[in-house]
Amino acid sequence: MIKTPFTTVIISGALLMVSANLFAAGAIESLTGTNINDAQALKNRGIEVGGWASAGITYASHNGDHQSNAPISFNDRNNEFQLNQLNLFIERAVNTEGNAWDIGGRIDFMFGADARNTHATGFDNQILGSTGNKTFNEYDIAFPQAYAEIFAPIGNGLTAKIGHFYTNIGYEVVTAPDNFFYSHAYTMLYAEPFTHSGALLTYKVNDNISVSAGAVTGWDNFDRNGGDWSFLGGASWTSDDEKTSAAVSLITGENGDDSIAQNTTMYSVVISHDFNDNLHYVFQHDFGTQENGAGAGDDSDWYGINQYLTYDVNDKVGLGLRGEWFSDSDGRVSGSYGANYYAVSAGVNYSPISWLKFRPEVRYDWADANGAGNVYDNGNENDEISLAMDMIVTF
Repeated sequence: MIKTPFTTVIISGALLMVSANLFAAGAIESLTGTNINDAQALKNRGIEVGGWASAGITYASHNGDHQSNAPISFNDRNNEFQLNQLNLFIERAVNTEGNAWDIGGRIDFMFGADARNTHATGFDNQILGSTGNKTFNEYDIAFPQAYAEIFAPIGNGLTAKIGHFYTNIGYEVVTAPDNFFYSHAYTMLYAEPFTHSGALLTYKVNDNISVSAGAVTGWDNFDRNGGDWSFLGGASWTSDDEKTSAAVSLITGENGDDSIAQNTTMYSVVISHDFNDNLHYVFQHDFGTQENGAGAGDDSDWYGINQYLTYDVNDKVGLGLRGEWFSDSDGRVSGSYGANYYAVSAGVNYSPISWLKFRPEVRYDWADANGAGNVYDNGNENDEISLAMDMIVTF
């Protein structure tokens, strides 16, 4: 039996319907031919407004009253409808191809179950206060991005992003429309940061290579809990035919409290290749280490490999597979014991119209906790099968 508080269903459903029927420029444009971004005042200034709403439900093989789908996060509730993201943005993208200085930026506002996962300590985690999550049944609000962007026509072009922004590390991202799967890989959830605060410079070396470097206040942090500066950077390469690409990203610096030195360093490698116009492959490898992460004088580390294979059947249907292995020797996931985590996911993307997408998936997870404890079903099982699906409306 699905146990969902009545008020949560009403609030979530109402917000989703409002987004789909009133504010969804994609829906309105397809029905009426009107798009808010065609307004002359916005076009003259190069400003775009938009967003999306995503909501879904997950059913796992366990059925405890706790309704937790941990350690899987984002779709972390079992047998419970979730409004994951109601995201609105306003953006002025800079022209990186011109020969003139240009200034822009972007602000994102998010409400939903995913918002609490994107909080930056000392910034948007303070908006609703300590009782905010309880008020909205684990829902919250966040400003995952609020940055200015400057393009300087230096050499082949230098772009500076200054403020609060999503990480450039890894393959999967927070923004729902930009992922194939509804659920997320362990590396994205536990091995990588979500957001940064600071500055990141990106330079285009040539048509194939770009490099980036900057300084940020650690992981998912604004000014507290380890606000020391970290280096964030990377490099990317794309082949001449744009069928193959590779990206390496790195963050290193202090990321702990003042009482214990905690240098945290991690890198991610993402390689993608298009076998043809329909078949796409992605390989990802992450490795991280944290000083004193397993206790004073005891460092911790984590690493993993993800692989993705997707096939575009046509412009409306896509098929996907994801296989992953995440080694967490010091309890980064559980908080108390290490384990190897494995998962295989199969999913479908179905877009009957351009602004609407359904993402059903089936996923099997299992863990080798070396006898230390069970992982799933609130510590009662060491594997699970889950069925999930969400709907995304873009506007």
